Amino acid sequence: MSVIGQCLVAFLFGSVVGLLVQRSRFCNTAALRDAILFKTYRNTKALLVGMMILTIGFTTFMTFGEGHPMYFDVGLNTFAGLFIFGIGMVLAGACTVSTWVKTGEGNIGALWALLFTFVGMFLFSLVWSANYWPPAPASMTGEPNLEALQLGYANAATLQEKFGVPAVVFGVVQAGVLYLIYRAIRRKEMAQEEHHHAMATHATAAQPAE
Repeated sequence: MSVIGQCLVAFLFGSVVGLLVQRSRFCNTAALRDAILFKTYRNTKALLVGMMILTIGFTTFMTFGEGHPMYFDVGLNTFAGLFIFGIGMVLAGACTVSTWVKTGEGNIGALWALLFTFVGMFLFSLVWSANYWPPAPASMTGEPNLEALQLGYANAATLQEKFGVPAVVFGVVQAGVLYLIYRAIRRKEMAQEEHHHAMATHATAAQPAE
């Protein structure tokens, strides 16, 4: 496929995904925030379904397809970065995806959040290769490196290479765990619906007859 063809495919794909995200109001931040604070699970269920589909699809591709899967070290920097990024998403009121959507809708706060996301990425790039400590390339060897607080590579491709177990097996296991979480949420929702229905019935029965 030519470069122009690739650009057209990327444009069409991005447009469709953007439309779906905008119309569905999907947000990774809301998937966790709403479940914890408001006990609503609409985005949480959507996130779990998306993760199940992507997990099965990606690990199947790694097992039977050809490609160049990304390898990344997991270490203390990973947990610290996730924690800081999570706080930033909650303060911004949106994840990176929905920040793009809100910016396109004219939300000035989302525009500032998006702008400083790129500022932070630029500042990080300046020190990426300037030191040994994580997350510097010199400290990421793919093996446990306690001095640099690194645990080594951690993904299905690595497990496939080290143990000879197809990556899709790990994908199925992970998808199964996600499905159990999804089922637990559905049971909780059904219990809430039954409780609300019982309360409404009780309130109706308690009203005096005219």
